[in-house]
Amino acid sequence: MNSASAPGAMQPASDLVAGTGSSKGQVLAWASWDWGSAAFNAVMTTFVFTVYLTSNAFGGEDSASAVLGGALAVAGFAIALLAPVTGQRSDAGGRRKLWLGVNSAAVAILTALCFFVFPHPEFLLLGVSLIALGNVFFEFAGVNYNAMLAQVSTPRNIGKVSGFGWGAGYLGGIVALLIVLQLFVQPAFEWFGASTQDSLNIRLVAVFSALWFLVFALPVLFAVPEVPRSGQAARLGLAASYRLLFRRIKAIYATSPHTIYFLLASAVFRDGLAAVFTFGGIIAAGTFGFALSQVIFFAIFGNVVAAVGAVIGGFLDDKVGPKAVITGSLVGLLIAGTAILALGNGNYSLFGMEWAGSTTFWVFGLFLCLFVGPAQSSSRAYLARLAPHGESGELFGLYATTGRAVSFLAPALFTLCITVATPLVPAGQAQRWGILGIMVVLLAGLLVLLPVKAPERAPIAVVPAS
Repeated sequence: MNSASAPGAMQPASDLVAGTGSSKGQVLAWASWDWGSAAFNAVMTTFVFTVYLTSNAFGGEDSASAVLGGALAVAGFAIALLAPVTGQRSDAGGRRKLWLGVNSAAVAILTALCFFVFPHPEFLLLGVSLIALGNVFFEFAGVNYNAMLAQVSTPRNIGKVSGFGWGAGYLGGIVALLIVLQLFVQPAFEWFGASTQDSLNIRLVAVFSALWFLVFALPVLFAVPEVPRSGQAARLGLAASYRLLFRRIKAIYATSPHTIYFLLASAVFRDGLAAVFTFGGIIAAGTFGFALSQVIFFAIFGNVVAAVGAVIGGFLDDKVGPKAVITGSLVGLLIAGTAILALGNGNYSLFGMEWAGSTTFWVFGLFLCLFVGPAQSSSRAYLARLAPHGESGELFGLYATTGRAVSFLAPALFTLCITVATPLVPAGQAQRWGILGIMVVLLAGLLVLLPVKAPERAPIAVVPAS
């Protein structure tokens, strides 16, 4: 912070203003990380490996889903506790790019270790632990990656660049899932990796995902320059870093309270967005009876729709503002999710047509995908607009923390709804009611967001020296 300024002074400088934009090559290199991250998001945590973990081999959909939800809730607590300080220290120490690389490597290693999760109930705890710990390091990497958005964009195109990154992530998911489908799940030719003995094919998917993420995470580490070192937080101990963090939060609240309000609102709805992807493949398999190959086909189409939604949302973001995009997306998600919950897996007549349960999930599941991308992209662009110069990492650390501080909500409500429904519904039907927990979180996020006003950008919140 500028020690020469009076405490509480407002200095409306941001990384977007201070920076000069970037080359197309830097934008592509930055988006490459999003492309590679799909191997963890789409393949491991949504459509393939968590579906494997919640299969009958590990004790059944209902019980294994509850264990997975609990592990992710614990991971969320760890992220909430540590993310803002890690962002603060990487900003001050000029190590944003370094820590992006370290945390990305940790995700790749943990993903590769999932190869050792054999299809037996006693390996469930190992599997969910690796996925949960991978989520922790993935979020730490995401803090630094998201903070780079201000380095590779300008105020006029930040929405488009953010949307392009999300779109690249979804398209990367499509390519990765197609490779997984053709090599491991429904192999186009015979090879040792196609063997289903001890689920070798699915365990090799983890190795593939680790390599995919690692390779595509590298370009940003070479193309985007490191942030300058300021040194203050880097020289502080951990306890002192938290004291500085709390003083900065207090100062931001005094100078730009709606920045804090947005962090709180986005915390709630982003937890619901994360749950849509985390539990989407699990619900498709457990509730609607999709085979793994069908889950992957749905994921491919879903990622196409999500990529289109993210790109369109990015253009709309620069035209009408991020709040309008987020609000509209949340309304769309609530409508689609409620339809899936209400219609379920039965056969019924709707709009003069006969619908089967799988049709329900295909239609309204794709609507969910359409709206998730814009909400995520505009939320990131929203905060990047607010970030004071030199504090993007810390603010995105707060973004991760406020999100993860309540990240137990969707997994916990998902688990609670399943638990409550289990004795009340036929066997194997309880998982469907987990959707209700996700919809409650999305609705709460929308209601908290509505009164939030968006300032042009947050001023630098100068804090008094301790």
